[in-house]
Amino acid sequence: MKRDRLFRSVVLIIVCVLMTQHRTSAVPPNVLIVVADDQGWGDLSLHGNTNLSTPNIDALATAGAQFEHFYVCPVCSPTRAEMLTGRWHPRGGVRDVTSGGERLDLDETTIADVFRSAGYRTALFGKWHNGTQGPYHPLARGFDEFYGFTSGHWGHYFSPLIEQQDELTRGDGYLPDDLTNHAIDFMSRDDEKPFLTILTLNTPHSPMQVPDTWWDRVKERTIEKQSLTPDKEDQQFTRAAIAMCENIDWNVGRLMRTLDERHLADNTIVVYFSDNGPNSNRWNGGMRGQKGSVDEGGVRSPLFIRWPGKIAAGTKIGEIAGAVDLLPTLSELAGITPQQKKPLDGVSVAPLLSKPSSDWEDRILFSHWNGKVSARNQKYRLDEKSRLYDIENDLGQTKDVQTDHPDVHATLVAAVADYRKHVLSELSNSDSKFTREDHRAAVIADSKGNRTTLLPARDARISGGLVRSSRHPNCSFITNWASKDDAISWSVEIAEAGTFDVEVLYTCDANQVGSTIALQLESGNVVIPIPIATIDRPHESPLIGAAEDRVPRTESLVKDFGRKKLGTVELSPGIIGLSLKATSIAAEQVMDVRMLILKRQTE
Repeated sequence: MKRDRLFRSVVLIIVCVLMTQHRTSAVPPNVLIVVADDQGWGDLSLHGNTNLSTPNIDALATAGAQFEHFYVCPVCSPTRAEMLTGRWHPRGGVRDVTSGGERLDLDETTIADVFRSAGYRTALFGKWHNGTQGPYHPLARGFDEFYGFTSGHWGHYFSPLIEQQDELTRGDGYLPDDLTNHAIDFMSRDDEKPFLTILTLNTPHSPMQVPDTWWDRVKERTIEKQSLTPDKEDQQFTRAAIAMCENIDWNVGRLMRTLDERHLADNTIVVYFSDNGPNSNRWNGGMRGQKGSVDEGGVRSPLFIRWPGKIAAGTKIGEIAGAVDLLPTLSELAGITPQQKKPLDGVSVAPLLSKPSSDWEDRILFSHWNGKVSARNQKYRLDEKSRLYDIENDLGQTKDVQTDHPDVHATLVAAVADYRKHVLSELSNSDSKFTREDHRAAVIADSKGNRTTLLPARDARISGGLVRSSRHPNCSFITNWASKDDAISWSVEIAEAGTFDVEVLYTCDANQVGSTIALQLESGNVVIPIPIATIDRPHESPLIGAAEDRVPRTESLVKDFGRKKLGTVELSPGIIGLSLKATSIAAEQVMDVRMLILKRQTE
């Protein structure tokens, strides 16, 4: 009898264990992707940079897999497009970093689409940079939640104007910390669904702003590791970048602690990488090139993937991989079969995570920007001038070895030609100079996912004496409005008819109030005047940002803009012109304009 009871107890224990294991294995993993902005491969202590300390990122790397040869694009929006779609960025129409050229084609499937269709709740916190209006907005590209900004950079990092869902709001504190807070809140919610959380931090992208807590640690620090051309290195900029990277590391530590405290760590895949090479001439492991370059240093990024119990700590992956591989890799790890409309250019590198020594076929990765293309196989890089370098032995790309390896050179030259023919051909004007002022694409006012459509100054055409606050358009505003001949115009595609409230973000000094402005709709040759609005209340603001800059910026300073309703318009489907013009000017200036806002009325 005792033996029978013991036998039954043992069987029961085994069954319970097996059921527990089954339940555990059946639970889809959470996914957390952290993307730094302009952090180079060399901006980590793990990679030998003694100028800074990044213990949390280093620990993340050593607890999982480190990719030693991972490649992104030379600039921001193309990398994000490749991460989102698993396809070369020209295929998705991403040709620039502003003024419509950053938009990801609407027929592309995103990683958020894939994971949401598999039952995940999805969120993006931070920089989007693949389209601002309507169906290009994150909320229309597979994300349930969005908190951040959609353009290429932001002009102020301390409690800035920012979007929450599709409404403008005010951030809370230092932007990277604020974004991390929102990511932590999203991951910490009790919810039966697994999460896909993408945290796209805005640093160390300029403007070089960082709180005193971080700056005071580095402002007197000796820069031991210097760039290949130290006489051209701005050490103050380097120190600012170091401080920003150490702040990123602190935020990564907060994310990891949250996963531990919420007992989520064992079932969460954590991914960390950067969107391009370093944004200044600083130490980068001896590689040639920085942000904007298709050389090794401009496109090589850290990539770390941690999944406790599934990816062995200390795993090192020597095979080349790229941002296009993230969608297929994470989908396979999560047990999802993506329902793609179009074929992927990336491949799943999940097999390398479980068996790094497995046979792996050599492949070619392409880097493209501004008409320049380079190609990388496992050992060599062909640069944009068709020079061949043995990267394994020549990171600085100092010796052209094409005469020593003519077959390799010929293969890579042919591959680049094929890329130009079959990939760049999908990108209109890919090799021509993109004239932003002449090619501002129409934007969309759409009801799907977004009630509010933002028309920033960067997307406008200006005429007369109007000027932009900076040649860098992403966070600029329009000023010098002093004539009735001046006009600010947007080309707007209305997808669905509706009634819209029209507002403007503006500044106007008290001694300048009283000007009247008209909003004009142009459809074909027909101009429809909208009732005149008076700028009847001042909203004064100095230029903001210089006091917090650790290095003088080249981008626009910002202002604290007010918000004024101009009227209500009925809009029909089609492409129209939307223009602001002054009908009377009370003093020297009408106002400065940051953006126009269309808000669809609902019943």
